[in-house]
Amino acid sequence: MPRAAKDDKPKGRMTAYAFFLQACRNEQKKKNPEATVVFTEFTKKCSEQWKKMSEKEKARFQKLAAADKDRYNSEMKNAPKGTAKRGKKAKKDPNAPKRSMSAFFWFCDEERPKVRKENPGWPVGEVAKELGRRWATVTASDKVRFQKMADKDKDRYGKEMASFKKGGKPAKAPAHIDEDDEEEEEEDEGEEDDDDLDDD
Repeated sequence: MPRAAKDDKPKGRMTAYAFFLQACRNEQKKKNPEATVVFTEFTKKCSEQWKKMSEKEKARFQKLAAADKDRYNSEMKNAPKGTAKRGKKAKKDPNAPKRSMSAFFWFCDEERPKVRKENPGWPVGEVAKELGRRWATVTASDKVRFQKMADKDKDRYGKEMASFKKGGKPAKAPAHIDEDDEEEEEEDEGEEDDDDLDDD
């Protein structure tokens, strides 16, 4: 059965911290609508503030997260069949070069350790969703750096693949790829567009 159209897939649920991050972003926009947001500094300050908050202060964000979880579960029940299913993947050649990473994956490579440190008990899926939400808050100017990294990696992949097709020689895995993170990156790919924060 063909995979359901992307528009039919329910928007991923948000965590309490994601709602808090969204509130901080909206508050900052109201105070300084023309100010440029430096993503790493912004998330660092939000993270520090979140850690200092009491459970009572976090309660309203946890309620929002609980309500969003119910919304997501309800939409998934009513979603077309096949929405949550993944198609079978072609078997990978273990000697083939590692595929190039997109700008989003480069961002995840840098941001993932921070998310794991802030939320040590989170499973792979939740980490991936949080990365998708954080990516949505990155400004276009900040994304340029990750895009340059992606372009360079794309060139690397093209050269290695051309060499591989000619001689079929084993290719070394790029230093930025951790074999243990491959499953997480596959989760990330599905979250890049689906879990964007609503900046409005």
